Amino acid sequence: MPRASGPPGSPGSRSDASERSEGPLIVTEDPALLDDLLRLCAAAGVEPQVHHTAPEDRGRGGWDSAPLVLVGDDAAVRCRGANRRNGVLLVGYDQDDPGVWRSAVEIGADCVLRLPDGESWLVDRIADVAEGVGRPALTVGVIGGSGGAGASTLAGALAVTAARRGWRTMLVDGDPLGGGIDVLLGGEGTEGRRWPDFAASKGRVAGGALEESLPAVHGLRVLSWDRGDMFTVPGEAMRAVLAAARRRGGVVVVDLPRRFDESVAEALAQLDAGLLLVPGELRAVAASRRVASAVGTVLSDLRMVVRGPYAAGLDERWMAEALGLPLVGELPWDTGLSADLEGGVPPGAGARGPLARFCAAFWEQALAGGAAR
Repeated sequence: MPRASGPPGSPGSRSDASERSEGPLIVTEDPALLDDLLRLCAAAGVEPQVHHTAPEDRGRGGWDSAPLVLVGDDAAVRCRGANRRNGVLLVGYDQDDPGVWRSAVEIGADCVLRLPDGESWLVDRIADVAEGVGRPALTVGVIGGSGGAGASTLAGALAVTAARRGWRTMLVDGDPLGGGIDVLLGGEGTEGRRWPDFAASKGRVAGGALEESLPAVHGLRVLSWDRGDMFTVPGEAMRAVLAAARRRGGVVVVDLPRRFDESVAEALAQLDAGLLLVPGELRAVAASRRVASAVGTVLSDLRMVVRGPYAAGLDERWMAEALGLPLVGELPWDTGLSADLEGGVPPGAGARGPLARFCAAFWEQALAGGAAR
């Protein structure tokens, strides 16, 4: 998998509600520039430290310890003696001042940024360093090849298994007609935001704020649907929310519908890999071929999981060859699954059950495969 070169995004790190974003250091005496930089920091959800000259490094917010330093071009001369470090940006308005490049070299700035043209990029950079963005989450989507394949159950079990291993985990319900994946986990009564709260999301969504706002169920965060009227999440909202989820690192599992629209396309574009779950029936193979064809227009890494029992003449290898997809394995039949779900026990909760063992083996394979590639 393209971005899984080791334990994804430090998967051992759990969500911590006590985490808080540390803002950049701003060095300027220009009131107009300061107002603009404060506005951009507010848009990124952080609170900066403000000084008129390079401060001594006395704890958090100093020149050396700040996650990012924004030096106004009016203050560059007062920062010449500061220690060289990464993450220093020289910011101003004058597009034609040739001296600004000399000033940037003198203070060791990474780049020169001019407002207002660079505002959008600067907001993203401020938010990235404040959130401590590292390796993006290993993001896996699950899609049923035919109706009733059990994709939601597999998606839930993958997320539960990842959370049990101590990884920061988010389960995203991409199917508005699925009834709500929080119900599958027994978390429909847990407080937190659902998809309708994010339908108007555009641009950048703060990853930490997203994570903390979602229901916490069985050690993972769940973004599901409420029990209101059906609506479709705009593609822009799906893109913004999944990008925020991925920036938090760890594991993101997305339960996807068989239909294909703008929202689903945006979700597929952010996956590291997709799992197509195909029952062992000839009609299911035929239906899965159409699903795989549509998904393949966006997602290059689509893999196949088969589920028995098999119709006469079928087996998992024949099915994989018929669809031309790499075979992950056979999803074992869990005789106690129905009773567990009716009793409020989420899929994959029993570490020794066949479904949980399958999911654990998949994560091991995913990490090993990513390292090899």
